[in-house]
Amino acid sequence: MFQGLTVFETAYAMAVHAGQKQAVVAQNVANADTPGYVARDLPSFKDIYAPAESSRVVARATREGHMHGHTSDARTLMETDNSFASPDGNSVSIDAEMLRATDAKRQHDRSLAIYRSALSVLRSSLGRQ
Repeated sequence: MFQGLTVFETAYAMAVHAGQKQAVVAQNVANADTPGYVARDLPSFKDIYAPAESSRVVARATREGHMHGHTSDARTLMETDNSFASPDGNSVSIDAEMLRATDAKRQHDRSLAIYRSALSVLRSSLGRQ
């Protein structure tokens, strides 16, 4: 009855993706003054996530040791953003990175809300408040 609760797996995967996105944003901000640095971003969660039982697409792992995904070169998953470039070739826009950081926080908060809601439904089904 309580096997295969994919809502928890999905909420977990969404939280992990938000954390990875926040790490990429932090790396971009840290290299904002590095000449020639190209800002990077992760694909959206809906583009890379597929449930384990889905046969159409397999979730991709961004580094060795990630669970529930096949390993590939992490650079192939990173999208470069060349919409902004300074005279020294750096493409990091602090404004854009702050928007990406806010988006990652919202995604993380959304995943926690989904998890809490599903946990509440599960507790109610067990007769616990």
